[in-house]
Amino acid sequence: MTLDSLVLSRDLNLVRIIRPTLEKLTIDVRVCQEAAAATKILVSEKFDGVVVDCDDLKGGLQILQDLRKTPSNKYSVAFAVLNGKQTTTQEAFGMGANFVLQKPISALNASRCFNAAFNFMLRERRRYFRQPVEMPVQLAHEQNNFEAQCTDISEGGMAIKIQKALPKSAMLAVKFRLPDTSAPLELAAETAWIDSSGRAGLRFHHVPQPTQEQLERWLDDHMERNFPGAKERLAAAESDSSD
Repeated sequence: MTLDSLVLSRDLNLVRIIRPTLEKLTIDVRVCQEAAAATKILVSEKFDGVVVDCDDLKGGLQILQDLRKTPSNKYSVAFAVLNGKQTTTQEAFGMGANFVLQKPISALNASRCFNAAFNFMLRERRRYFRQPVEMPVQLAHEQNNFEAQCTDISEGGMAIKIQKALPKSAMLAVKFRLPDTSAPLELAAETAWIDSSGRAGLRFHHVPQPTQEQLERWLDDHMERNFPGAKERLAAAESDSSD
């Protein structure tokens, strides 16, 4: 498994430095040269990191400002590339950038920046990482009980198959046991979407801390199988953020 990044720039020298630095960190790179095209991509696709050439690409600053308004990339790690003549570092942070790079960018500076950002990108990947899994789920709404089958799960919710119709936007009591674990998990969830084929999406609400930690550990173990070293780096990132 790799992380995904979008680089928005027409500066070939910038791309030649950034691309190998990201790829060395097992981050796939997609390059876009037009702000209008990038807007469409960011609305429909998810990226762990977004690099924006703010000053030397028409519309670049607007892309950075609008990034936090896109549902798919609201929490993506944003890198602002500045030319030192127009936008200040403080302004870029105020527009939503997590990291700022100043031109001319050297391979060393790019490496330091993206290495420092990698753990944040990995945490973002875990936030929306969905693990396919088949397990029974018990649902309760008011006086009604439902049996369902989970098809995938993430930190924030799960997709299920169910024979009975669920009420839309309803709060449910959810109980399930993750594969290879002993203790069942109980939490509240809301129906986020329902389709005509018997599938539905549940969004978790007010997850108790022990439940959240158990779910995160289980997801980390499965991420580790696809992304060796992810578990260790996530633990290091969370330790740094708590200091």
